[in-house]
Amino acid sequence: MRRREFLTSASASALALLSPAVSGQNAVSAPSTGRLKFGAFLQAFGPNRQLEDACKDAVKLGIQGLELVKPADWPTLRKYGLTPALHIVGGFVQTGGVNAIAMPEAQGDYLKQFHAGIDVAAASPGTEIVLLAGSRVPGISDQQGADNAVAFCNQVKAHAEDKGVNLVLEINNRQGIGAAKNAIFDRTSWGVDVIKRVNSPRIKVLYDTFQAQMSEGDVVQTIRDNIQSIGHIHTGGVPGRHQPDETQELNHHFIAQAIAGLGFKGWVSHEWSPSAGSDPFTTLQKVIAIMTV
Repeated sequence: MRRREFLTSASASALALLSPAVSGQNAVSAPSTGRLKFGAFLQAFGPNRQLEDACKDAVKLGIQGLELVKPADWPTLRKYGLTPALHIVGGFVQTGGVNAIAMPEAQGDYLKQFHAGIDVAAASPGTEIVLLAGSRVPGISDQQGADNAVAFCNQVKAHAEDKGVNLVLEINNRQGIGAAKNAIFDRTSWGVDVIKRVNSPRIKVLYDTFQAQMSEGDVVQTIRDNIQSIGHIHTGGVPGRHQPDETQELNHHFIAQAIAGLGFKGWVSHEWSPSAGSDPFTTLQKVIAIMTV
């Protein structure tokens, strides 16, 4: 059953909302989400939503994975048949180096942490690791930053390939909204250059519709032109990084059609917060319907 049909059928809707989650390797009763594989961040389920409750909601909505959940909590996801879709190593402190792979400092202790992170992700099939480039800093040109990112990726790609773990380098925006300010990877072409030079099937771009619209626009054509270099997609509305519906400037139904039409099989994950006053579950349900194609 297609998701849009599901929304217009009262009986099907009631069944989906009442269906119990099941654990282990049993089949999960969930509505179809068409040709896209949806993931979501906990924030999309509402502020302070407990993990187990978010898992139950995800099952009802046909979402298959949750992102940036701590490895200690991965058994809870698996209990509901969900995948920890995206893992981060070392947190988000990236402006001055640390885990910013466009900076040479990342090739120190963080590189060792990252190798350990690949082993953690390898134990959970379908889990990918996000790479962050960081912000521009004095003395590091955009070209030098790209060279540093290539050098870092070249030191981890054999390990990722051997373990079957995908690494995805995320685009950010230069305004510092929902990202580090003055991000060095703020144009798709910068990240695609890095990916092509690394030349590994396990290392690709994480394309975020919110971040990309804030930085460069032309979202659908950019996706079409670079789909071979894109391994993971995030969604979010502009302005405000809220739900991508008719209140936002991007047409995410059209974006979803373009992604599905290109045969994209990776994660399409919802990284946004419901707007103030909206019901989180109903809002997420609506967005899933908009993007089910």
